[in-house]
Amino acid sequence: MGDKTEKLLSILKLQPVVPVLIVDDAKSAVPLARALVAGGLKAIEITMRTPAALEAVRAVAAEVEGAEVGAGTILNAAHWQAAVEAGSNFIVSPGTTQELLDAAADSDVPLLPGAATASEVMALREEGYQVLKFFPAEQAGGAAYLKALSSPLAGTLFCPTGSISLKNARDYLSLPNVVCVGGSWVAPKELVAAGDWAGITKLAAEAAALKA
Repeated sequence: MGDKTEKLLSILKLQPVVPVLIVDDAKSAVPLARALVAGGLKAIEITMRTPAALEAVRAVAAEVEGAEVGAGTILNAAHWQAAVEAGSNFIVSPGTTQELLDAAADSDVPLLPGAATASEVMALREEGYQVLKFFPAEQAGGAAYLKALSSPLAGTLFCPTGSISLKNARDYLSLPNVVCVGGSWVAPKELVAAGDWAGITKLAAEAAALKA
């Protein structure tokens, strides 16, 4: 687990914000990822919420220099296998099941598993996980809740995701137990639809500057 934890941390520490993308058209994935990388956001999560998602992961992994592409919304072992075969460098799940833990144990690709309660965090710690996704962040209690976990569950790091924006990202990034945040605001649907890659690069640069 140690090697996979280090691999995951090396990806998450590339930047303060990991873009969480819902890709409707795989053809937009490469220019979108290039725009994000140009703005300083190299680690990119493409969620498995659309039919185009796997093709998008495959294209970014193959064609975007400097990108660390991961697959999100992985719910079972079949999703895991498909995402890894497409070229995912890391896997993100909204929660955790034994099926996912088993798939992760048999893979060299690191998992960022989701947790929202102290009990879920403790259970994942028992499995050897030190870096978790806190989801849904705002709905589960926000930065104040996560701050409250920092002392009793010291040593666990989080990537909060869920209703995080430029306005509240610093609230999370200022916490000692937060390594980065996940957010979709850096790639608004309207900019993607318009092919406004310069606009997305600008948003990415603003996000990358949140934490030096």
